[in-house]
Amino acid sequence: MRFRQLGDTGLFVSELCLGTMTFGGKGDMWSKIGDLQQNDAEQLIGRARDAGINFIDTADVYSEGQSEIITGQALKKLKVPREDVVVATKVFGETGTRGPNSRGLSRHHIMDGVKASLKRLQLDHIDLYQVHGFDEATPIEETVHALDTLVQHGHVRYVGVSNWAAWQVVKAVGVAAQYGLERFHSLQAYYTIASRDLEREIIPALRSEKLGLMVWSPLAGGLLSGKYGRDVETGKESRRVSFDFPPVDRERAYDCIEVMRGIAEKRGVSVAQIALAWLLHQPAVTSVIVGARRIEQLDDNLAATAVSLGNDELDALDQVSALPPEYPGWMIEHQGKHRREQREASSMR
Repeated sequence: MRFRQLGDTGLFVSELCLGTMTFGGKGDMWSKIGDLQQNDAEQLIGRARDAGINFIDTADVYSEGQSEIITGQALKKLKVPREDVVVATKVFGETGTRGPNSRGLSRHHIMDGVKASLKRLQLDHIDLYQVHGFDEATPIEETVHALDTLVQHGHVRYVGVSNWAAWQVVKAVGVAAQYGLERFHSLQAYYTIASRDLEREIIPALRSEKLGLMVWSPLAGGLLSGKYGRDVETGKESRRVSFDFPPVDRERAYDCIEVMRGIAEKRGVSVAQIALAWLLHQPAVTSVIVGARRIEQLDDNLAATAVSLGNDELDALDQVSALPPEYPGWMIEHQGKHRREQREASSMR
C-alpha cells in the first residue's frame, strides 16, 4: 500500500480508502447499497487495516447515522491507535428532526452536525471534515467561516469538499485566502474510466489550487466490476438492478469494459482491478474509495494496488475512454498550442 500527500497538507493517506456506505442498511436508499452490521463491518475494517489502509470515509447521512456509529464502535473494539487512522466524514444532508435547519451548510447545521458526528464516532476530533454538497441557500463565506471555527476549536483537523463544481471550489478557496481562514484541502468526487467528465474543469482547478482528489464509486456503482457487459447476463442480486446509480453512458462503459476485460484476461486479474488500477495511475488522484459487502470483494479491490499498467495498456484505455471535444476545451487547446510548445521547448533546455 502506497501513501500519498493530501493536497498541500503534510497529511499522508493510503492510496485506497475504505468507504463505509455499505454499513448499516438503515433507510430505503442505503439498504440497497449495503446492510452490513457490526461484526461484518469490523471484519472489513480489520482486513483493510491489515492491508495498510489508514484512511476511512463515512458521512452523517449514511444509513441515517448508523454508518458512523458502526465505524466508531469498530475502531474502538479493534483498538486501532487514534494516530494510525485518518477518519473522514461529511455534513450537508438532512439529519435530526427534519426541521428547516436540519440540512445544508449554515453555521447552525455545521455546528450541530460536527457534535453529532463526534458522538456517533466516539472520537474527540475528525481528521477530514467534508461538506457533502453545495448549499444554494447559504453564502459560501458563512460556510468557510464555520469550518474555520471547527479547526480553531480542535474539533476538526482538515476540511474538504464533495460534489462541488470547479467554480464553487475555487471561489471558496479564494474566500478563505481573503479572510485568512482554513481552506479546502481535498475534493471527493465521482470519477471512473467510463466517466471522465471531471477532467474538463474540476481536475485543472484542483491542480491550480493544490487540492487532493478522493474518488467515490470508482466502479460506477458496480458497472465496471466485470459482472456487466453487452453480452453479460446480470443476476438479480447485483446492485445496479435495484439502484441504478450513478448515471453512466452505457455504450461508452461497455466499450471500456471490453478493452479492460482483454487486459484483465491476459494478466489473470479481474476487470475491477483494471478499473481501479487505471484510476491509481492518474496523477490527480490521491485516494480511491472502495466499499465492499464481502471480504472477497475487498480483497479483490486491494489487489489492484499491485497492478502496474504498461504504456500500451494505458494508451488503449485512454483511447477507448476519451471524452468527446467540448467548448471551451477545444478552443483553449487550439489557441494555446503555440505558447504550450514554447513552454515545452524552454523546459527541455
